[in-house]
Amino acid sequence: MWMSVSGILFSLMNVWMKWMSQDLDPWVVGCLRYSFGFAVLLPVVWRIGLRACMTRAPVLQLWRGGLHAGGMLLWFAALPAVSMAELTAIGFTGPIFICLGAVLFLRERMTLARIAAVATGFAGVLLVVQPWSQTGFDGVTVGNLLLLAAAPMFAGSFLVAKVLTRHDNPEVVVLWQHLTVGLMLLPFAVAWWTPPTPALWVALAFCGGLGTLGHYCMTRAFRAADISSIQTVSFLNLVWASILGYLVFSSIPGVWTVVGAAVIFAATLLLARHEARAARAARGASVTPQAPA
Repeated sequence: MWMSVSGILFSLMNVWMKWMSQDLDPWVVGCLRYSFGFAVLLPVVWRIGLRACMTRAPVLQLWRGGLHAGGMLLWFAALPAVSMAELTAIGFTGPIFICLGAVLFLRERMTLARIAAVATGFAGVLLVVQPWSQTGFDGVTVGNLLLLAAAPMFAGSFLVAKVLTRHDNPEVVVLWQHLTVGLMLLPFAVAWWTPPTPALWVALAFCGGLGTLGHYCMTRAFRAADISSIQTVSFLNLVWASILGYLVFSSIPGVWTVVGAAVIFAATLLLARHEARAARAARGASVTPQAPA
């Protein structure tokens, strides 16, 4: 549920950011989004105190900020050179990198159910974007390579966030992410600075709030479960994006969009039920009284 809410918030934020990118340079939008997100978290600092906001893992926080900022820079650089089909299909390789990283670096168990759910969810995405069609991939381009480089960097950022939840509270993890990423993107925003209009300032503040809440929900999800077990839920973002596209831009989903969305939803629901049953079985085993020796 935390991951699902996170996806809805990020989809809403992306609609606003798409609108703002028509008038502002993407570097400016990205930097100000994280700056406003940090400002949104200042009341949290006031409530829990400055000492409680100090991270217990500063090196990991810097690594997380660097990975996330690097992923954003590559993603923005690729935008002019790729089609929407390429952007969507390559972007959804992220959960695969995350699952691989969770097995290699976090020693999580990659069960058959998790493998099947991730593979099925990715198949649903491919049904929607159909990169093999005439409007899909047309050879490997520089934009493709930039997106492929961005995906593992975002995956690395989320894997570090999972480790950080063992040291810091979710509020502290999100606070330091917005501080580090905002500072790292600042030189690029200054170089391509365009003064926002009053309406854009309001939209940027709104996006900052949505992004902060989205990352908080995602961090809560990372703390509540294995990161590999919740990656299928991120495929639901395509469903939320399709719904918002219809409501905001009057874009009617095609037949394959509906079919792919149904496949994604089914994979997510089945994995959620499997993980819930496994959790109940584990709790039952832990409270089962031992037979006397």
